[in-house]
Amino acid sequence: MAKHPADMTPVVDLTAERGTGPVRLRRPIWQDLLPPCNAVCPAGENIQAWLAQAQAGNYRAAWETLVQDNPLPSVHGRVCYHPCETACNRGQMDESVSIHAVERFLGDMALAEGWVPPVDRSPSGRRVLVVGAGPSGLSAAYHLTRLGHAVEIREAGPVPGGMLHFGIPAYRLPRADLLREIARIEQMGVRIVLNSKVADLQASVQQGQFDAAFVAVGAHISRHVDIPARDAARVLDAVGFLRDVAAGSAPLLGRRVVVYGGGNTAMDAARTAKRLGAEEALIVYRRDREHMPAHSFEADEALLEGVKIRWLTTIKDIGSTSMTVERMDIDAHGRPVPTGEFETLEADSVVLALGQDTDSGFLRNVPGIVFKDDGTVIVGPDMMTGAAGVFAGGDMVPSDRTVTVAVGHGKRAARYIDAWLHGTQRVKTVLPQVATFDMLHLPVFSDAAPAKQPELPANARTEGFAEVVAGLGEIEARREAQRCLSCGICYECDNCFAACPEDAIVKLGPGRGYQLRADACTGCATCFEQCPCHAITMALEAETV
Repeated sequence: MAKHPADMTPVVDLTAERGTGPVRLRRPIWQDLLPPCNAVCPAGENIQAWLAQAQAGNYRAAWETLVQDNPLPSVHGRVCYHPCETACNRGQMDESVSIHAVERFLGDMALAEGWVPPVDRSPSGRRVLVVGAGPSGLSAAYHLTRLGHAVEIREAGPVPGGMLHFGIPAYRLPRADLLREIARIEQMGVRIVLNSKVADLQASVQQGQFDAAFVAVGAHISRHVDIPARDAARVLDAVGFLRDVAAGSAPLLGRRVVVYGGGNTAMDAARTAKRLGAEEALIVYRRDREHMPAHSFEADEALLEGVKIRWLTTIKDIGSTSMTVERMDIDAHGRPVPTGEFETLEADSVVLALGQDTDSGFLRNVPGIVFKDDGTVIVGPDMMTGAAGVFAGGDMVPSDRTVTVAVGHGKRAARYIDAWLHGTQRVKTVLPQVATFDMLHLPVFSDAAPAKQPELPANARTEGFAEVVAGLGEIEARREAQRCLSCGICYECDNCFAACPEDAIVKLGPGRGYQLRADACTGCATCFEQCPCHAITMALEAETV
């Protein structure tokens, strides 16, 4: 990784029209592009930068770079669906860099070493109320604290974490690791008040003398469907079911459990049912696997643990020990259509995993806030609602509902809240071009096999809620970080310096990159062709003067 100072712009002799050869039509310019992993990260992490620091063994620096954007790396290394890895250019060469595994390694190391991020500014004297101690609220509170503001989080539940605690099973996210990362946020000065439900936002803001508010209540209201049920006591909603299990009060399910739905929550509910002793956990979903909302690997893991899935099936009627289902087909538009073919399935319990809505009733008396049918509120690009000084994010706003999206909302809102409190306008950053795979000049061979995280064997997973996937050790994590191609970012490999036939490139020293001797450059583009990460572009001569 190399961050180039202002004087990194190549020196250009305005009087020279020729180099040492023919008329020069173009010359190289060192210019950082945007790595694809950075471009798609919902939390806005500078992934390439902290990978570069980790591959050099500078773990504390890597973690500090990481937590400039994301306060929960140990959590994210476990539960993020890592779109960064889908976008990773290395995936077109062999396999994507296991970014989440390195992030988890850094997060776990920080917890073990007791690292705490610095507060970047002196106290501002401003107070901000955050409603909800889920991922978005925690993120907003963390970033506002680093910006010098006093923050109080009010959480309706008995523990912080929101859906991190009550919606994600312990076999994916051990509670001790979650609570330790939250404790670090508290250690920075954030006050979390538990069992404190906000019923009237305006009154809470006025009574607490807050200057702004960020609302980040999760989507805890389960959606229901109109299915005749003759024994409603055996019908559970997935969110409530997972919450009860997390709270230590798991319901009795019986031998055969049917989960209705095709999302990630449905997969978690079925896997949890197996861990609670269900002999059969069956997921019923009205569409096919290609059109399911769950991530494919979630379905793979469920199947590996013995969960069965009935695709193209919908529930029509629920009895005391059985249910009637109808087979479905998929039309040309990917929509399920009934076939009129019915079947009876045995079931002792039914868990409905049909999505969640947001409980935003406490905002209904706030003038200016506009709501959607699912309870979410409309916000502008600055994350502010129609009420001045009231911001919202996470599941409270129309968006993808993932932990990383929520954390990104919290960071963005914090920065806009900071600008609003100071009476300034936050200028949106113009991002450079994304460095795509076809831009890179890479060797034709792969010399670094990806690291694999150890996992519990399938036959041991359903015995309890022990974590299924383990982390990488230092050697493996550092080697994995070294697989990063540093797309679009100069890492001072010296390829350009060594390849230049005219000695026109000058090394400026570690971390400072290179400079061009304009009087020696012929514009041959050898340096450009030898740059593996596309940190050099060839600009027309007229564009550089």
